[in-house]
Amino acid sequence: MKRNLTIAFVALAAILIGAGLWFFGTDRKPAVAAAPVPTAVPVVAASVTGKDVPIYLRGIGTVIAYNTDVVRSQIQGQIVKIAFTEGQTVKAGDLLAQIDPRPYEAQIEQLTANRDRDQAQLANAEANLSRYNQLGDKGYATPQLIETQTAQVAQLKAAVKADQAQIDEANVQLSYTRLSSAVPGITGVRQIDVGNVIHPTDP
Repeated sequence: MKRNLTIAFVALAAILIGAGLWFFGTDRKPAVAAAPVPTAVPVVAASVTGKDVPIYLRGIGTVIAYNTDVVRSQIQGQIVKIAFTEGQTVKAGDLLAQIDPRPYEAQIEQLTANRDRDQAQLANAEANLSRYNQLGDKGYATPQLIETQTAQVAQLKAAVKADQAQIDEANVQLSYTRLSSAVPGITGVRQIDVGNVIHPTDP
């Protein structure tokens, strides 16, 4: 029994010694991966020049315009067209918005008709005055009749001038239907949309 146990210990010792020799005798260095070969960098030749280099500074700040212009309407009407976008660069005189011009155009036509009527009456009164003067030279027309006709001619001339003044005023009102830029610059926030009714002094 002791003999068998001794043989077993000897065999176990032989196995352990053999395993140790094999473990320490084998080259156990870790495998090293091959280093990647860098790609070739192209070389470009250029002549050396001297010039200013732009410098950009970044920061938080506030932009203040040199000149600001709030566009306001001088008449009342419905906006039918918006001709700009917010932040757009515009020049002086560029159209920004259009107010419906039809009521003002109709008013001009009415005033023009009144002027034409008064001009026709004036032409008739001047013709009558010319005839009365001829009759007065012959003694067939009284001085009072001639003076009355002269006064009527003067009255109709004044009426024609008043009609023309009203037409000029209506044309000025019609020009106010075009809201244009007074100064060159960049447009700001649009405060009204197409279809809204704008009143005088509304921005």
